[in-house]
Amino acid sequence: MIECLKIMHTLNLKIGNLPLENAVILAPMAGVSDLPYRIINKRFGAGLVYSEMVSANGLIRNGKRTLELVRSKAEERPLAVQLFGDDPEVMARAAEIISEYADLLDINMGCPVKKVVRSGAGSALLREPALIGRMVAAVRKASPLPLSVKIRSGWDSSSINYLEVGRIIEAEGADAVTLHGRTRAQGFSGHSDWSHLAALKQALGVPVIGSGDIFSVEDALAMKEQSGCDALMIGRGGYGNPWLVRDLVDRLSGLPQRPEPTPQEILQVALDHLDLAIASFAPAKALADMRKHLCWYSRGCSGAASLRSSLNAATDLENLRADIIHFFDDISD
Repeated sequence: MIECLKIMHTLNLKIGNLPLENAVILAPMAGVSDLPYRIINKRFGAGLVYSEMVSANGLIRNGKRTLELVRSKAEERPLAVQLFGDDPEVMARAAEIISEYADLLDINMGCPVKKVVRSGAGSALLREPALIGRMVAAVRKASPLPLSVKIRSGWDSSSINYLEVGRIIEAEGADAVTLHGRTRAQGFSGHSDWSHLAALKQALGVPVIGSGDIFSVEDALAMKEQSGCDALMIGRGGYGNPWLVRDLVDRLSGLPQRPEPTPQEILQVALDHLDLAIASFAPAKALADMRKHLCWYSRGCSGAASLRSSLNAATDLENLRADIIHFFDDISD
């Protein structure tokens, strides 16, 4: 009974003044965390979903086009919007613009992608703690929304500074910190160091969200046990697998494990995802985006390589639909 109450307590999470239904959070992922993907994961129980990265410079210079990244529906709320940039003043102006579209703002200080780093944004900021302080303070002043910041452990193995950075972020008014326990130099190689999460949790008074290498419920529970983090962020492990969100919410709620999804259940979710994409985007974009998502839904299934070839060769959305239906009908027999 005590253990059950302990698990249930982990669901009582607030970031600033924003209460969440549970502590399972969908990560911000460029080219992945669009509206259809967020809605699918919300339907499976995610307590909070994050948008793709939104360029602060793009928002100021070409607002309407950039705002397409945060087009939302009531079904997915609350929505966190992630901004990236290298200039505190520009970030503050972007925060003012975007606040009416979001329930929570996030600053990206962890992206390792070269294009982002070359601009001085993302994980490049980890080399300049003083600039981090000015940026968080500027965004905090510009928006009344709850504010989180996503960081990595440091720039490289010789400059691991997540504790210093985390303390600066908290001191300047952020309401939560997400830590991916790798350096920028590591990219996604090796394994995320969850001991860094544990140390950050001990150092801060605001919620600490754990990110990195959650590919199963067991991974997530191990991260939580080892670090004591307040919430769990699902990234690459959720590609084509919203059941990971559902099963983790169940386990944190003390509910029994459900059976693995059948091929027909996977097919139905894949088709729902396809329909959401068709309703959300122009045909060319829906076609390009759904190729990768439908490939992810088939991962681990017999014949998936052949399906990938068919999907990548498909010239229209109805071909995609026919391919995925044929594939899952075949493996159901």
